[in-house]
Amino acid sequence: MDLKSEKIERILSKYKFHDVAVAELQKLNNIFPDLNPYTDTYTFNDSSQKELLKLSGVIPVKYDGRSYNFPIQLWLLDSFPFTPPICLLKPTSSMVIREGKHVDAKGRIHLPGLHSWDYPKSSVVGLLTEMITKFEEDPPLSSKTTKDTKDPHELMAFVSNLQINDGGIRHHDQQNITVSVIGGGDLGMACVMSLLSKCNVDKLVFIDIAESSTKGGSTDLEIFNLPKVQVSRDISASAGSRVIVVTANSWNGEESYIKVVQTNVDLYRGIIPSLVHFSPNTILLIASQPVDIMTHVAWRQSGLPPTRVIGAGCNLDSERLSYVLDINLNTHKPAWVIGELSDNKIPVMSNVGLSSNGELEIAPGSNSTKPLLDRAFELMKNRGQRSWSVGLSVADITNSILTDKMKAHSISTLAQGWGGIGVEVFLSLPCIMGANGSTRLAGVLLGPEEDSKLKTSVNSLSTLMSQIRI
Repeated sequence: MDLKSEKIERILSKYKFHDVAVAELQKLNNIFPDLNPYTDTYTFNDSSQKELLKLSGVIPVKYDGRSYNFPIQLWLLDSFPFTPPICLLKPTSSMVIREGKHVDAKGRIHLPGLHSWDYPKSSVVGLLTEMITKFEEDPPLSSKTTKDTKDPHELMAFVSNLQINDGGIRHHDQQNITVSVIGGGDLGMACVMSLLSKCNVDKLVFIDIAESSTKGGSTDLEIFNLPKVQVSRDISASAGSRVIVVTANSWNGEESYIKVVQTNVDLYRGIIPSLVHFSPNTILLIASQPVDIMTHVAWRQSGLPPTRVIGAGCNLDSERLSYVLDINLNTHKPAWVIGELSDNKIPVMSNVGLSSNGELEIAPGSNSTKPLLDRAFELMKNRGQRSWSVGLSVADITNSILTDKMKAHSISTLAQGWGGIGVEVFLSLPCIMGANGSTRLAGVLLGPEEDSKLKTSVNSLSTLMSQIRI
């Protein structure tokens, strides 16, 4: 690995931990000599750019008795090695990405070692070793096939999954739409009823968790035997779910807030990994409280890409805001509430109208839109978030996923990199929701008051996350 070129030395000189970074790269070269350093410009999700060092090359992956070279790319942030690299698959023109637990549709690699990165315990050598192991278990790349060269074994597997019904022939994968609700009580029941009303599902699994303080409702569902509803107390009943809604909480009013949150985290530790084991391609929709923290915890515990772990967040407030602006103030533009689900929530508006075909974006904060949004917020006061309201909101998000609606919802999502947020936190941002999960809208410049509220929320959430054991 040549680190002596003028370009590379110039970039490395700007790294905050230059000597440590160079030492790590030299160790990496001893084990993975096929990775070479280059300088390039990285574009973050908020469209900001930075010149960084990247490593490009291949790693050896064995599968089915044969060895393959998987092309990868690692971008090293200027705080490397105290922050993990951004890892990407870089398929050739003859390869196609197979989206799965550890790689999303855009080739971004998500591994437990990245989520729990803690230098010097963590290293790129260890990360690549983990990457190879995971890729050997579930290869994220495959060769492109054409109609003429399709493997006959793959064709037979496809044919064996075809089923004939009254409407003709359809593939087995299109037949069963299962959604699961984990956790009883008022919110769990509200979600069940709302999902049945809003979403076209073949089966809705309701699992009452014994350890949850939000218990109840399962007996009544069994007594009245609702169509399509399966009641269970076994996590395995959720297998194959397209969406899993988690409402379980473990509240105890006699404990301090941090202890209550920790009890919830401990409850999640017993259910989230099992849910993902039985439904590895699911999208987790978190409605437990505090929703931003519990969505963050669920993402960490699941190992799923952040696009597939979301929280109900500020979606209910956002739908109410859009309605008030449209009906009472005649704006006819989508609007969202962003930030932490607290008093620091921030209203923002779209740059295009409801009937426009233009690309949906958040309008930058301005003196003209602020009075309108503040007035709408006043009209929304004292509405609260009752269980049935949250249930309707959860069903609305779920419907966008199941129908691949590509609608913008303000959901709790990984906010790192959005609008200059540098730390790993989850809070509500407008995201396009579809069958593959969430895609954030680009960040914008907020007004001074709104920016201050967002920073306060980021600091508050980050501090709380540092105090709990995931």
